[in-house]
Amino acid sequence: MIDYASRIAQADTFPKLLRLNAFENPDDVALREKDLGIWKSFSWADYHARVRDFSLGLLDLGIGRGDVIGLIGDNRPDWVAGQIAAHALGAMSLGIYRDVLEDELEYLLSNGEAKVVFAEDEEQVDKLLGVGERVPSMKHIVYSDPRGMRKYDDPRLLSAEALAKRGRDRHAREPGLYDRLVDATEGEAVAVLCTTSGTTARPKIAMLSAVRTLRHAAAYLGCDPKEPGDDYVSVLPLPWIMEQVYVFGKALLSRMTVNFVEEPDTMMHDFREIAPTFVLFAPRVWEAIAADVRARIMDSTPLKRKLYEIGLKAGLAAQARGNRSLLAEILVFRALRDRLGFTRLRSAATGGAALGPDTFRFFLALGVPLRQIYGQTELLGAYVTHRVGEVDPDSVGVAMSNEVEIRIDEPDKNGLGEVVARHANMFHGYFKAPEATAADIRNGWMYTGDAGYFDPNGRLVVIDRKKDLAETSDGSQFSPQYIENKLKFSPYVAEAVVLGAGRSAIAAMICIRFSIVSKWAEKNRIAFTTYTDLSAKPEVYDLLRAEVEGVNATLPPHQRIARFLLLYKELDADDDELTRTRKVRRGVINERYATIIEALYGGDREIPVDTVIRFQDSTTQRIRTRLAVVDLVGGTAAAPVAAVAAE
Repeated sequence: MIDYASRIAQADTFPKLLRLNAFENPDDVALREKDLGIWKSFSWADYHARVRDFSLGLLDLGIGRGDVIGLIGDNRPDWVAGQIAAHALGAMSLGIYRDVLEDELEYLLSNGEAKVVFAEDEEQVDKLLGVGERVPSMKHIVYSDPRGMRKYDDPRLLSAEALAKRGRDRHAREPGLYDRLVDATEGEAVAVLCTTSGTTARPKIAMLSAVRTLRHAAAYLGCDPKEPGDDYVSVLPLPWIMEQVYVFGKALLSRMTVNFVEEPDTMMHDFREIAPTFVLFAPRVWEAIAADVRARIMDSTPLKRKLYEIGLKAGLAAQARGNRSLLAEILVFRALRDRLGFTRLRSAATGGAALGPDTFRFFLALGVPLRQIYGQTELLGAYVTHRVGEVDPDSVGVAMSNEVEIRIDEPDKNGLGEVVARHANMFHGYFKAPEATAADIRNGWMYTGDAGYFDPNGRLVVIDRKKDLAETSDGSQFSPQYIENKLKFSPYVAEAVVLGAGRSAIAAMICIRFSIVSKWAEKNRIAFTTYTDLSAKPEVYDLLRAEVEGVNATLPPHQRIARFLLLYKELDADDDELTRTRKVRRGVINERYATIIEALYGGDREIPVDTVIRFQDSTTQRIRTRLAVVDLVGGTAAAPVAAVAAE
């Protein structure tokens, strides 16, 4: 058993702890990456050498204490090495989501005054060059993948290998320099600039120190142990706080191996090859896996479908009693876990947003040791989780350690109020935003903006964002997020926005899950061309109506959906409709779809749409269609009108 307190006392920054691991266990595997179909392993000695070379190369470029280094791209060993290399110089790292649009990229780099940016490949270099003149602080762009880079002639461009060579040359000239730099790093100094989710506006930038991250990771390991030899597959974006905690805090402390998949599209295939002992997925990934399982069952033979139904029913019934079903194991679950790569799992988590209880119960019945985690960037990610053997899909659990304090402010008669929390390892404040810090942190307590309560067993139940709790015009309260999560348990629903605040009834705008519904349509010989065309088909409306009615049957009468429509496009983070962690930006939705929402409540049976959508590559497409409104309280839907050919 590793004494985490002792190790942190020895090494209170990421570069110090990496150096200690490389000295004590140089040949153990620290990182693993799949490249061109082959898994490549990097020992702790390799990892440390890459960080040292990058760090001295950055020093050669003039980077020093207090500077900011940006990083953008997929999760890769060079990202991790680049971040720790910056910290070794006393510089700060700023992770940026790979699918960020140019205006937000410019905002983050300008606000941080980033001098160097690590970019994975040509796609990210293009973005950086696109904003380059508007970010005068950016002097160098370091790229890892040289493919497609020969066509550029920009003095700011430098390959990762060229940077590493500069560092090796500097190390050869001054062999003790890197160790002196690492020795000078300070645990309480700000090391990581981590963006918040930005649910309501531009993301704020939280300032995090290494020692607080390590101490918080140690508390987390106390309730979710990891050890050398454990495997973790890093698939959630590295700019997200929880990937920072796992890939840097927990991995450096526990020496578990961090694995990087080849491409996002090969994630589940690569995941199965590793068969990790621990996994952290966002709710949207768990929902997608559950939907994919149901889609594959739909395509199977009648016998297999029947066996699946019997096994699932037995498994869910046993799970509700706190047991496992041997029949379900034999018929379905053992083979399904193997196919998904879950055979070695000892721990699994979901966080970043709420996961619907139905999806949660499905995975528990499957035998996945899934636990909810809850927290905020400002509090170093998760600080609440389920205890082993006390998993409750309707709650997020209890505080991870005695150091975490949680209270409910201004509770109503049912105990529902704002979740307020604090612990010893919180962030240092928002970068260049003291007013925002003062607004969210009062007397050392973080006002989360989430509405929740404690159940009779002392577990925290988070309902929704406080500002998003709603009530209809007759005073009936409801949580849009809770109903949305129930809708998303359906394999046919990708996203949903539940409306009804101040209205006479609850309504929903639903986005179909195109990959599943298109397969269903092909199987039923329904011709279609595009997403817009498919979502307007009468048969698809009938399919989704059955799903919504199924959800309504599980809800109290005052929370049931009275009418719904199918949107002509998917909600997209690139359009600011979702955050990068796939939370709905309700303000943006209410503004962008105001005309449709008013018509939905105005009694219209069809809503004409004539709009232009913009894709990530800046191309546009004109959409002209009519959205049918389905009335579930005695009415019927108008016959949907297929989309006019997009221009």
